[in-house]
Amino acid sequence: MIPLPPDASVSIAGRSPGLAAEAVEAVVTLPTFKRPKQVRETLASLKAQRTGRRFAVIVMENEAEAREGAKAALPLFESGEMPGLVIIAHERGNCSAYNAGWQTAILQFPNLKYLLVIDDDEIAEPDWLERMCKAAETLRADIVGGPQVPIFADPSHGRWAEHPVFAPPYRETGRVPALYSSGNLLVGRNVLKVMGPPFLDLRFNFMGGGDSDFLSRSAQKGFVLGWCAEAKVNETVPARRVEADWIRARSLRNGVISTLVEKKKRAGTPLAGLKVFLKSLALLAASPLRGAIRLARTGSLTTGLYPVYVALGRVLAEFGYANEQYRQPEKN
Repeated sequence: MIPLPPDASVSIAGRSPGLAAEAVEAVVTLPTFKRPKQVRETLASLKAQRTGRRFAVIVMENEAEAREGAKAALPLFESGEMPGLVIIAHERGNCSAYNAGWQTAILQFPNLKYLLVIDDDEIAEPDWLERMCKAAETLRADIVGGPQVPIFADPSHGRWAEHPVFAPPYRETGRVPALYSSGNLLVGRNVLKVMGPPFLDLRFNFMGGGDSDFLSRSAQKGFVLGWCAEAKVNETVPARRVEADWIRARSLRNGVISTLVEKKKRAGTPLAGLKVFLKSLALLAASPLRGAIRLARTGSLTTGLYPVYVALGRVLAEFGYANEQYRQPEKN
């Protein structure tokens, strides 16, 4: 077993006994923060995967003090029920946790071919891992995304499933021009070797969007992106996330991320900043019409307001606005 390099930001809390690291083809990385019950449920869904591929799981605990998630997960690994490791990502933040897990995967599993990502509020369907890997092979894609199907804590909130904040960006399997989320993702080893570490930009640690930026930069490098509509994970959506202020904050945040990612994409080109700003202003000017079209099509005022808030977020980003929704996770 390859040890981790000396790094105070990452430590191994435990591992499964007799782990045949050289035989592992796929590694599922699972970040967790103050969700001990949910992380156990996610792990149960991974244990139930139907696949002939040898895979392991890395749980990245990002709450270095109480470590509730690590404590909940460790018995499964130490008993051998779940192959893999539980690590502590001591530096707080979404991107820090991902970077810790992805780097650990490369160091610990020398023949890793696919790295997958699932969140601790998600449940993988039984054929999830196999379908993601098969899609990468069939589509000849370096990175594959899949749908995060919202499962609302209050069933009466089901009407929100088609809101742009929750709806998947694509409906059919195939190659795609862009991906935006790491909530259900496969990344090839070849991508990891070229792109990092560090893989995710720590400036996005508490805002989110580090995954969107990573995916944008990967596409710029020429890596092929794909989508597997059949590889679903079910994401628990608490009632808090359908409240008007949360939807508004998430929509504004999406706009901010859009500006920041585009600025990085255009960096080094003539008048890059001005072009991004002018595009943001144009989108803001067009947003009432775009919103009216959405309102007419869906009958939902909240859906109609989405392009307005996104465009406004893009413009606000130019003046330093950053909506760090992950800074106070209890409100998220």
